Amino acid sequence: MNSQRFGFFPDEVVLQILSRLPIKSLFRSRIVCKLWYRLVSDKYFIHLYNEASAKNPVLLVEISDSLGSRSNLIVVDNQRGVSEFSLDFLKDRVKVRASCNGLLCCSSIPDKGVYFVCNPMTREFKLLPKSRERHVTRFYPDGEATLVGLACNLSTQKFNVVLAGYHRTFGHRPDGTFICMVYDSESNKWRKFVSFQDDQFTHMNKNQVVYVNGALHWLTGSCSCILVLDLDYDIWRKMSLPEQVSCGSGNRFYLLESDGCLSVVQISDAWMRIWVLREYEREEWHLVDTVSLRCIKGLVPGIFPICQTGEYIFLATHKQILVFYRKTRVWKEMYSVKNSSTLPLWYSAHAFRSTIFSCH
Repeated sequence: MNSQRFGFFPDEVVLQILSRLPIKSLFRSRIVCKLWYRLVSDKYFIHLYNEASAKNPVLLVEISDSLGSRSNLIVVDNQRGVSEFSLDFLKDRVKVRASCNGLLCCSSIPDKGVYFVCNPMTREFKLLPKSRERHVTRFYPDGEATLVGLACNLSTQKFNVVLAGYHRTFGHRPDGTFICMVYDSESNKWRKFVSFQDDQFTHMNKNQVVYVNGALHWLTGSCSCILVLDLDYDIWRKMSLPEQVSCGSGNRFYLLESDGCLSVVQISDAWMRIWVLREYEREEWHLVDTVSLRCIKGLVPGIFPICQTGEYIFLATHKQILVFYRKTRVWKEMYSVKNSSTLPLWYSAHAFRSTIFSCH
């Protein structure tokens, strides 16, 4: 950005300070002066802010009332604690389907096939145009896409939404044909391609979609491989899991991001093991941590890892959000549900980070 003085402090020092503010505080600071007002649209500062945010992923979870008629979003931040916000600016009842680099993809609950992409921190949103595919009759089993993915490129400020599901003719069983619809924010259009897949996916497999290296990644329900969608070429392919992974009874596996890399987390009765894919092209996995679960033994059957960095990992249970600090080996409760909730916290938990990313 243009070199201008910020009073007594060097420019870069002030920029570094502002880049670490919560977005709401940053937007409030725009009234200080014209220069600060222009910051949020300055390319250098946006890069600086998003780079700092990438080092501090947070956990986002949807909390519904007992009737399920309204819900709020809780953000659990390792540095700033717990905060609450709403998606009421969408003027619709929605559920969060995917999260990526500060944006959320939400589907309308009353209107099947209606999708929004929004930045909940800036309250900007975009209603996606309807594709020509009739979602209610074309996807199996419940009229909604089996997989929903969101890919947000921070450097280009462009995003893609992916809806993929098994095709079925009305009144017939699915025939294995896998339809994939990809929305491109630059063209504001959907494109379609068809392939054959025979994989199934659990609820957590669907929730934990990871965008790295220009591709979206899902762990298959059988935990036999990772299903990869290359968005540059519209090609599905499969990636192997770490060789040391044991798919025996009592082991559960989850797909996360770790500092820009793909990561697999294995949870057994007594241990949590974390692998990171450091060499993406060569598919070289490295075991980076082994964590004893003895001190939370009673919670292990219902605990799920949600997001992580090299310093900590967030996990959700039915009513609690925990954080494990990997250097000090300390567990800490960050949030718990005091009243009755319709769904477990892990069911609607997503990795999230606060970024300056426009939906338009």
